[in-house]
Amino acid sequence: MVSANREMAVYCFDTLVAHYNNEEAPPPAFEAGQHPLFVTWKKVVTNGEPRLRGCIGTLEARCLINGFRDYALTSALRDRRFPPIQARELPFLECTVSVLTDYEIANSYLDWEVGKHGIIIEFTDDFNTRRSATYLPEVAAHEGWTKIKAIDSLMQKAGYSGTITEPLRRRIRLTRYQSTLFTMRYSDYVTYVEANRGAAPSINGVRPANY
Repeated sequence: MVSANREMAVYCFDTLVAHYNNEEAPPPAFEAGQHPLFVTWKKVVTNGEPRLRGCIGTLEARCLINGFRDYALTSALRDRRFPPIQARELPFLECTVSVLTDYEIANSYLDWEVGKHGIIIEFTDDFNTRRSATYLPEVAAHEGWTKIKAIDSLMQKAGYSGTITEPLRRRIRLTRYQSTLFTMRYSDYVTYVEANRGAAPSINGVRPANY
């Protein structure tokens, strides 16, 4: 089984840096398997938890090289919840890569474990609108949610704004999955690049400020 690793996170940073430089990213140092994947960018703030800046991926299997290249940029620049990440933010970023595995159809909307499973819900609301959404395995645990709180939040994420009732929850078709993930901060990326390529990353020849 392929696991998320340092080289995948490096490739996501490489891809973003290359975008700002209008260049091609260096070839990745991992193999091109087929897996669902996500890329998450957060911004490290002083005396606080990193703030989400973008998180987008695919629940369908994709070539890992193409997938991480595409979603590194999509999550950084085109997550509609946030403004695009600017080059000046690079020194404050951390990147988490997730490789999804072990998809299973659950017996009910409660048939999963907080902290172990990511969940995909699909349901038809009272207005006959089909809705779906997902949370990665780390989300519910990080937020301190119960299963029901996570389900209700995910229904809202899917765009449902009505009253959530137990009969509505029971309509949910839930798929659970697991994932491996790897998180890298920009400072660790710089160290990696200097050690393996002999020079720090730069934007148009200039090393990003505040690093």
